[in-house]
Amino acid sequence: MMIYGYARVSTQGQDLQGQLEHLKSAGCEEIYSEKFTGTKAERQEFQKLLKTLKEGDTLIVTKLDRFARSAIDGIAIIKQLFERGVRVNVLNMGIIEDTPTGRLILNIFLAFAEFERDLIVERTKEGKAIAKQKGDFKEGRPKKFKKAQIELALKLLETHSYKQVEETTGISKSTLIRAKNAIERDKGKQ
Repeated sequence: MMIYGYARVSTQGQDLQGQLEHLKSAGCEEIYSEKFTGTKAERQEFQKLLKTLKEGDTLIVTKLDRFARSAIDGIAIIKQLFERGVRVNVLNMGIIEDTPTGRLILNIFLAFAEFERDLIVERTKEGKAIAKQKGDFKEGRPKKFKKAQIELALKLLETHSYKQVEETTGISKSTLIRAKNAIERDKGKQ
């Protein structure tokens, strides 16, 4: 009988540390974690964890939305775990029991978690739609380096190695290669 933990954050910018600390203090002997959006089913670490869990084990998560993509998904996962004799402990709720009352509470909390996630997605889409109306909108992260910096680094590549240029300018080899390839593509289009 083992106590497993699962931690997940949606994006690279978020930090797992808080969840990991909560899971360790809750007594987790082994913790699976990943940075992966909950809307995707292919969460590799979570799938590994599900295959590892055996009868008598306990799965601990900090919040329900850490392992369920939707209310239906959460109910299905917890139902499978109950059928396998695995206990589920959601730290901000407590142990979810395989009883009529436990299942009712689970359904209510999962519905609220899904509702909250849907509101976040909706607000993000609305914000993006407003931003797109402005003439200077660009999808994705802003560029880290200005065009002149990239051009200078590419000029340095003519007489220096990638490593030397990277150390001098702080521009990574992969960024330089992408910039070089973009220039080649543009030349090919002319």
